[in-house]
Amino acid sequence: MTAIGFQLYSLHGVADPLPAVIERVGAAGFDGVELAGLDDHDLTEITDALTAADLDVAGAHVGLDEIEEDPEQVAETYGTLGCDDVVVPWLGPEHFESVAAVEAVAERLDAATVSLADYGLSLHYHNHDQEFTTLDGEPALSTLVAATEHVGFELDLGWVGAAGYDPLTVLGDYADRVRIVHLKDYNAETGDVVEVGDGDLDVAAAIAAVREHGCDWLVYEAEERPDSYDTLDHAADVVETHW
Repeated sequence: MTAIGFQLYSLHGVADPLPAVIERVGAAGFDGVELAGLDDHDLTEITDALTAADLDVAGAHVGLDEIEEDPEQVAETYGTLGCDDVVVPWLGPEHFESVAAVEAVAERLDAATVSLADYGLSLHYHNHDQEFTTLDGEPALSTLVAATEHVGFELDLGWVGAAGYDPLTVLGDYADRVRIVHLKDYNAETGDVVEVGDGDLDVAAAIAAVREHGCDWLVYEAEERPDSYDTLDHAADVVETHW
């Protein structure tokens, strides 16, 4: 059964400490949170906050360099928090400018996946729009999927749409590699990501598709108003309306 989560990066600008933010998310009707850094908090503080808020960990965004430098430490940190899935949140456009560049980063991602698997964690890659640069008539993402064997993909529906592709079609194409999906909206005309409900994403159809494909998590993420709990309130309204 698919669970609904909230990406904590969506509130990275609020003044409250992370445990207090987690508490607010727990009161908003979500099943879990996806971490985007720990803000130097002690792991016990985060664990206690998650327990008090009755939230699971949907995943954690961790840079590829950090994983490559010390996969054991990454696994120890996030495993302690009950996190089974680590997500590389960003790779720059230079990694998608040619087939050779994509194949090179695919090798790194596969190696990182194997490193984390030794400690019982899975690795996923989160897209933006640079992964949809056209290479040999196909989006670079297709090359990345084909060039990796072990990597999962956290598909961001908003960035797929902003890149000019139909998010639900892309989800269907790669569903066997996707266990976590980001719920985000987009403006097809401008190529921007926007708040869920303000753009061209059919939210109800997106939720139905994620459930149909048996994804583990649908994670709400916002890039607007990261310094305001209004972002969380809007997310809760979306969940109440559509979930």
